[in-house]
Amino acid sequence: MSRPGMVLLVPVLLLAGCTSAGRPAPPPPPDAGPAATTVAAPATTAAAPAATGCRAAVTTGRLPDWADAGFTGDTRMPHVLGDRGEIVAILFGHPLTYARSEGPTNKILWVGRPTSASPDPTASTTLVITATLDGVGTAVTREVAGGPGPSTVDLPAAGCWHLRLAWSGRSDTMDLVYRAAG
Repeated sequence: MSRPGMVLLVPVLLLAGCTSAGRPAPPPPPDAGPAATTVAAPATTAAAPAATGCRAAVTTGRLPDWADAGFTGDTRMPHVLGDRGEIVAILFGHPLTYARSEGPTNKILWVGRPTSASPDPTASTTLVITATLDGVGTAVTREVAGGPGPSTVDLPAAGCWHLRLAWSGRSDTMDLVYRAAG
């Protein structure tokens, strides 16, 4: 294959895991940041396939002002803002990878937008992540005890995952792409 053909093939392969184009993924940041933990709930499988389409938009740049506590100066981190702007996923393990055997883990720091409203005292503070694989309908649940904070979120397959995030009576959605280990 000629060089021009190879140059055109690379972007096609990069976009194959997602049905809508996004910015190219930047190189992974150094493995620094808060300690990560995962609390996983049992996996379930949905009966019907999920709607297709991936809106995963990883931004590498300044974090929203409300999410930059603990970062200094003009720190630029790969992150994904929730569709409603209520939460941000700061990706320390970017790119997220299914079945990663070496290198950084799928570390995600979840930061919820501060609110002036009093939280519902009966609502769980646990961040519950319901992830559905695009076009397949496979659904799993992951939990981050104590609410948004440091985590390691591993999902059972490569592809675009639609996430519903719920914590303290609040909710938001976002898409995250997990690539195959390679």
